[in-house]
Parts: sequence; C-alpha cells; structure tokens
Amino acid sequence: MKINKKFNQLTFNQYKHYINNHKKYTDFNTLGLYRSICENEKLSLSEKIEIRDYANKTFGKTFYFYQLKDPKTYFDLVTLGQELTKADENQVWENIKHNQQKILKEKRIKHRNFGNYSKHNCGYEHCHLNGLMIRQGSSLTECAMTFDSDKNRNHSSKGYKMERKQKSQKLKNQLINEQLK
Repeated sequence: MKINKKFNQLTFNQYKHYINNHKKYTDFNTLGLYRSICENEKLSLSEKIEIRDYANKTFGKTFYFYQLKDPKTYFDLVTLGQELTKADENQVWENIKHNQQKILKEKRIKHRNFGNYSKHNCGYEHCHLNGLMIRQGSSLTECAMTFDSDKNRNHSSKGYKMERKQKSQKLKNQLINEQLK
C-alpha cells in the first residue's frame, strides 16, 4: 500500500495511524515524517510535540542517527516549543556535534559524507548545483562536519613543510645577526 499524500498535510490522528502501521506502506519515509512535523501548519505546537514523542517511541534509533544525517531537522525537532537564548542554541549544537563524533566512533565509520553533508545546498533556490552529490573538502561544499580532535590537513602538505623551512631560516638569520652585534 501507499500513503499517496504528503506528510505535512496529515492530521494528528492520521500521523498516529501511519506511524502505527508504517510497515504496511511502501512509500513511508521516516525522515519525511520528522521533517513534516515542523512544516505542518494544521497541527498546534502541543500536537507537534506529542507526535514527535510518539514517533520517537517507534523510531528512536533512527531519530538519534539524524544528528549525523540531518542535524538541522534534529535541532528543529529537539528545540520544538522551546525559547532558546543564543547560548542555549550553541549548547544544543555542541551536544549534537559531540553526539556526531560518538556515533561515528561507535559505528566505526571513517567518512563523513552523510545526508546534508553529501549534497550541494547553497540556499539559492535556482542554483543549478543544488542536490549535486559532492565530495567532502571540495570547493562546492557548503558545510563540513569538523571536530576539535581533527588533525589539521595542512600539517602534512608540502606548503606547511615550506613554511617550516622558511621559519627555520628566519630564526637562523636572527641568531646570526644577534651574534654579529
């Protein structure tokens, strides 16, 4: 069976029905479900929160993984109905970043090309590159997943070695000049 209806057009009871019977529908998409909760204008704030919590009972692991796959949707859902200061907002993002690193380590995933991080999305509606699959680190990348524990890639490059040699030469010249004085 197919739902044949956009999730953001569903009513409160329809959400519960489709969540309970999600295995019967071939076009059921959990990410679409979660994104639609924030977009749905038919629902009140309390209904959105209740549906989010209800969906998390069934799709808890999937929702937790959205920190890695689609952190913006995860952030929007976690902070649904909360009035956040800038500091609170930054703390939630830091928690998401910490959990991303934890998920990558637990699942032994070496790459970071997931969801929003794997596609070009500059925010311009008419950009011809929107949705294009990209490689992390390319010039088309809009955002990248980085952690404090990451090693700086420039340390191993030839440019960094040249910079060290120039700094070493500069220090030698300074020592020679001081000795001549």
